[in-house]
Amino acid sequence: MRAAEAMKSLGVQGSIVALSQSARTAQEAADALGVEVGQIASSLIFTLPTGGALLIITSGRHRVDTNLVAQNLKMDSLGRVNADFVKEISGYSIGGVSPLGWISKPEITLIDEALSDYDVVWAAAGHPHAVYPTSFTELLECTGAQPMVVGE
Repeated sequence: MRAAEAMKSLGVQGSIVALSQSARTAQEAADALGVEVGQIASSLIFTLPTGGALLIITSGRHRVDTNLVAQNLKMDSLGRVNADFVKEISGYSIGGVSPLGWISKPEITLIDEALSDYDVVWAAAGHPHAVYPTSFTELLECTGAQPMVVGE
């Protein structure tokens, strides 16, 4: 499992937790874990005007404002992606995209500053039923992400 290998090589402290129910959405993950939806670190992918991938690790407590993110990146807009693009670039299927262990490194990685409000956040571990505990700081260090306000 690429996510587990990446976690080990990067020295991630948490262990993968297998959930009995799906965690394809932030709310499903929060319900399964008994945590606030804001503690779910969702990995969302968009395309850049260059055609490259943009990974946004966002808090489940809000939607990404693509206009705000594009403006902050000094770009006209961000492109939507389909399931094939997600699988091709990350190696993961939608609903289980881990921020770690990608096939192709995203051109830009952002992390939602809202995740810093929580001591523990939960990220997908490469499968819709697999998550792991981490922190804003650990995600920042492991992904090289740029912190940004990405939504209301």
